[in-house]
Amino acid sequence: MKKIALSLVSALALAAATPALAQSINIGHLADYSGGTSDVGQPYGQGIQDAIAWINANGGVNGKKIDSDFNEYGYQVPRALAAFKKWVGTNKVVAIQGWGTADTEALVGMVTKEEIPYFSASYSASLTDPKGKVNEKSERAAPFNFFYGPSYSDSARAMVQWAADDWKAKGKPGKPKWVHMGANHPYPNSPKAAAEAYAKELGFEVLDPITFALTPGDYTPQCLTLKQSGANYAYLGNTAGSNISVLKACKTAGVDVQFLGNVWGMDENAMKAAGEAANGVVFPVRTAITWGGNAPGMATLKDVSKMSDPSGTAYRPVHYLAAVCTALYMKEAMEWADKNGGVTGVKIRDGMYQKKDWVPKGTEGVCNPSSWTAADHRPTTRVDLYRSVVSGPTDASVADLVKSGAIKLEKVATIDLPRKTELQGW
Repeated sequence: MKKIALSLVSALALAAATPALAQSINIGHLADYSGGTSDVGQPYGQGIQDAIAWINANGGVNGKKIDSDFNEYGYQVPRALAAFKKWVGTNKVVAIQGWGTADTEALVGMVTKEEIPYFSASYSASLTDPKGKVNEKSERAAPFNFFYGPSYSDSARAMVQWAADDWKAKGKPGKPKWVHMGANHPYPNSPKAAAEAYAKELGFEVLDPITFALTPGDYTPQCLTLKQSGANYAYLGNTAGSNISVLKACKTAGVDVQFLGNVWGMDENAMKAAGEAANGVVFPVRTAITWGGNAPGMATLKDVSKMSDPSGTAYRPVHYLAAVCTALYMKEAMEWADKNGGVTGVKIRDGMYQKKDWVPKGTEGVCNPSSWTAADHRPTTRVDLYRSVVSGPTDASVADLVKSGAIKLEKVATIDLPRKTELQGW
């Protein structure tokens, strides 16, 4: 009871300190805190929630409050569709902060029809073609879909490039072997064709994919298959939760392979959970620095974090930072819309096209410069790759492990991919 009372006092104090905001801007927020991707969905969703709270506590959108309707959908497409039906009802939203690939792709036609900008945490390349059929492999037009960071496909291509360079640098003989691992699901399958095509182009032998579920489990059989295949580079397409199971099982099985993770496939929390099995995994990071790094914009990120952690002691993994960047891009597009005809879906979309290589105000050195145009919704084709380094026991808190150096993220490469039209949309 005392804790509840203190929370109420804190809430009242925040309300008293927050300036009164005129009008409301309705948005939807879809998050996975309980489903198959909740391991990374929770820190990302918290970043969106904290960013919205921080925006409202600091003047809103030109004095207007963002009214966010939070929906925890457990990574279930039918529940996402139900949430969308609600959001286009009486109090129609003008934007949505979304989550997964399966639900985001299922909603493309609907958000296009309703003209609602959809800022997803899915980086599927199929969302990057606003016109449709920009090339023979582009699946659809997605004029109202946006995301922050390189697409899954471009990240995978960058990892193929890194792997080719790594193989050459080590002076290994013969053709390196590449294998895709993950669930038979739209999310891990999204970059599969792009990565395999580029791997073949760079001289890899591409092996048959190895399937494992999005949920944690015993993946010893998959690891034995991987070991027998002789693969040199294995791309883990799932989120961290199930990848942890694979990494542990493969370490036990004595598999000697360089693991490469999807952007959601590894983070600081996963490094703690997997321990030494996570050592050496290479994966993309969307922001210019990680939590606690030295950049002017880190002060803003720390202020945002205090919306749910007033003590300021929480360690925020890479996904939290990316979420804050995403929400603040939306906010600045809304500000432009407000000054150019009103905060409508169409105007917010147009607001995303007004600047080139931009970062939200106050995030300098944290959010990477991004550009969206009416013809190309790839925000960037530059990919920063990091290696997870685990050098000791991981039974302490993530904050303490980072502080002691037991776990760290080590930048290994920045891959600049050409922005080719023939690679857009897939």
